[in-house]
Amino acid sequence: MACTFSSPAEAALEREAGAAGLLTPLADLDRVYELQRVVAFVRDLACQRVALQFPDQLLGDAGVVAARLEESTGSKMFILGDTAYGSCCVDVLGAEQAGAQALVHFGPACLSPPARPLPVAFVFGQRPVALELCAKAFEAQNPDPTAPVVLLSEPACAHALEALATLLRPRYVDLLVSSPALPLPVGSLSSEPEPLERFGRRFPLAPGRCLDEYDAFYVGGSGATSDPDLDPDLGRLLLGWAPERSFSSCCPDTGGTRDEGARAGRLRARRQYLVERARDARVVGLLAGTLGVARHREALAHLRSLTRASGKHSYVLALGRPTPPKLANFPEIDVFVLLACPLGVLAPQPSGSFFRPVLSPCELEAACNPAWPSPGLAPHLTHYADLLPGSPFHVPLPPPESELWDIPDVSLITGELRPLPAWKPSNDPGCSALTPRPQLELVESSPAASFLSSRSWQGLQPHLGQTPVTGVVSGRRGIAIAYEDEGSS
Repeated sequence: MACTFSSPAEAALEREAGAAGLLTPLADLDRVYELQRVVAFVRDLACQRVALQFPDQLLGDAGVVAARLEESTGSKMFILGDTAYGSCCVDVLGAEQAGAQALVHFGPACLSPPARPLPVAFVFGQRPVALELCAKAFEAQNPDPTAPVVLLSEPACAHALEALATLLRPRYVDLLVSSPALPLPVGSLSSEPEPLERFGRRFPLAPGRCLDEYDAFYVGGSGATSDPDLDPDLGRLLLGWAPERSFSSCCPDTGGTRDEGARAGRLRARRQYLVERARDARVVGLLAGTLGVARHREALAHLRSLTRASGKHSYVLALGRPTPPKLANFPEIDVFVLLACPLGVLAPQPSGSFFRPVLSPCELEAACNPAWPSPGLAPHLTHYADLLPGSPFHVPLPPPESELWDIPDVSLITGELRPLPAWKPSNDPGCSALTPRPQLELVESSPAASFLSSRSWQGLQPHLGQTPVTGVVSGRRGIAIAYEDEGSS
């Protein structure tokens, strides 16, 4: 019998670890996985134990890659194939359990700084790119040769951006090429000014230029006309890019282009809906979606203080990867906020599976902080570190006496006027008088207890002192699936 909140025991034995994907030909392993660079990385550090982290779609090549690296370096390789949260984050905890001195991350990565120092090398892979087709698609999408355009790509196509820019620069005079924001070597110094770092990329902007001035041309994706599961990396670019600038994508295989303006508009509308749901919520569940990314404890404390200041109750839940059966155990929670890496908060979710919406920390900030800029003026941030003190995007909470807390707010979902925070005193003079009561009453302020009292079934009742005392009798024998007195069925 299928359970409501859990899977049957047989499902754990029958479930596959994940689609291993197509195996890479042996002749292409050195190029796709950049084994020469990985060997140099291991030898420079003189590591004896190295962890190799693979996503599910690359696990089919993990054994062959590990064997070649062991043969070339003489070091012991450990394969990390099952991360506790997202495969895009560096699994520092798994590497420490294996006693690894360094880690090599294969596949897409969010490039979030790990919570603990560990030498890490990133290998995105090298997806083939049809440069001529992509150049023609770029010229068709950008007929004005003087318009400022920035070249973007998925991580596996980043190796071809400079070659594509070489084909386009003779005609386009204001072309900017982005690059992955890989961690800089320890102690590296450069006399050049540091480039702008956003969306997990670096943008070498000229002095006085702003990223909001540029249109975007993204190389990556499948080129399908309807893709229900949007890539998280492309999703954060669409949400964070300036709405007044054009954004187009190009398939690296066929050169097919797509205007992403409509999809970006739907994502922003969805975000505004989630902000309204968060404003209506009374109870917020904070999901710990990472333990290996830096400053996650500080971010959790910030979100708790944010909900407390707005008069909401919050619960911290550590459930690993959030799934509908896990979250269905907490019906008293109105919305969930996933504290995870930039790609983890935008990972595709099964449509209609979660009975409560799952938000990002930025959406909770927009809902609970009255000093946050209005929609259209505030940037959409996917990394929780951008909300913390020290970030240029940090907006401190206004003091309790600020008039921002008194601004009337009407829900766009229910149409009702939202009440003031519970700690905010009312301006009604009739509420200042104290009414004496004959006896003290215990008021239960726990939202979970209030939700329980409103349910028709509240669990087993002990009825202490109301049950007659009887002698001990022999109970049923066996296990729940087949007791001895039930016979065979």
